[in-house]
Amino acid sequence: MERLAKGFALSVVTSAMVMAGGYKIPQQSLNSMALSAAYIAETKGADTAYYNPANMVFMDEKQYVEGAATLIRAPKITYSLGAASGESEAETSVIPAFHYVSAPIRDFRWGVSLTVPGGSTKQWKTPYQKAFAEEFTLKIIELNPSVAYKIMDNLSIAAGARFIYSEGVVKNDASGLGSPLKVNMEGDTVEFGYNLALTYKPTSDINLAATYRSNIDLQEEGTATITYPVGSPTGTTITGDAGVSIPLPATLNVAVSKTWNNTFTLEAVYEKTYWSTYKKLEFTNTNLPITTKNWKDTNTFRFGATIVMENKLTMMLGFALDETPVPLETLGFELPDGDAKIFSMGFRYQQTQNLSWGAALLHTAKEGVSLSPGVNTVNPILAKGGSFGGGGAFLTTIGVAYEF
Repeated sequence: MERLAKGFALSVVTSAMVMAGGYKIPQQSLNSMALSAAYIAETKGADTAYYNPANMVFMDEKQYVEGAATLIRAPKITYSLGAASGESEAETSVIPAFHYVSAPIRDFRWGVSLTVPGGSTKQWKTPYQKAFAEEFTLKIIELNPSVAYKIMDNLSIAAGARFIYSEGVVKNDASGLGSPLKVNMEGDTVEFGYNLALTYKPTSDINLAATYRSNIDLQEEGTATITYPVGSPTGTTITGDAGVSIPLPATLNVAVSKTWNNTFTLEAVYEKTYWSTYKKLEFTNTNLPITTKNWKDTNTFRFGATIVMENKLTMMLGFALDETPVPLETLGFELPDGDAKIFSMGFRYQQTQNLSWGAALLHTAKEGVSLSPGVNTVNPILAKGGSFGGGGAFLTTIGVAYEF
């Protein structure tokens, strides 16, 4: 049992920290939350700076500012396999977002966003699971300034810089399996990338748009304390520096929107996320084993509807189909992910000519995951089979916007 726990509880350190790339939060504003992030071609407010900065040059000649706060509630995940069954802890977190778009400067315009585009927290207290993922907490903060240029009255481009700070905590405890093995690791990093955007308006009521966010390798650096079983060749306790490179993969969005009578808009978005850059994780300055991942590129299809009503209300609805990048062969307790259906709705109320506010709800419904014996090749428990249920997330956003 000690050999089993040692070989694989250590490997979860490398897999857990990849949640920076494996868990995205694409909804970073009131409108995007209400529309399930089907919000690329037709953007109106300060959050245009984040979702499609090329649209900034088509906005009215004033300044825009917007803030939002999102409460995320992740229910328990259950794993079923005889004596190895267990459940994770329910998790709650709050993330903020801030967006600003400047007044135009001839054919140019700039904007900036401060967001939390990814991150997670996951804890297992049951003995088999916490040997691999007792706790994982990850925070990612992104500062994203962008500049747009109007090439013609119906064509614009934009580019921006991505400044990302992330930090994480990973803990594993195999004492419930009769082993003193424990792992405690903390790390952080600052990294850089870029984003591009393009909008074309073939008619006054149709928008075509594309956005791209670059791959960013998160060079996590920190410290690790590992307590091995007594008599292990590596000794009892080792503490020292550790590092690992984690890909935060590139994302491409292609979108089209159509508006009728300036009151009803439909938008469809195709999103491609290039997770296949995440093939394995290998730590530096440690004897931790290489962990095979071999994630796959994913497709997400998003649909949103916006209705501008006569009583100062704007209603929004959204739906999305989201694929998981995690193959069954390398699935782990730190991210027992499945395909998802996303449902959302929300409203915005125009309090005054300059001030608006609103709220949105989003539910991510994860499909259950079943494993046949022998399919999983990286986790000795999951290699025996079993099934995951529950999970998903409930998100609630409130937002306030001001124009001046």
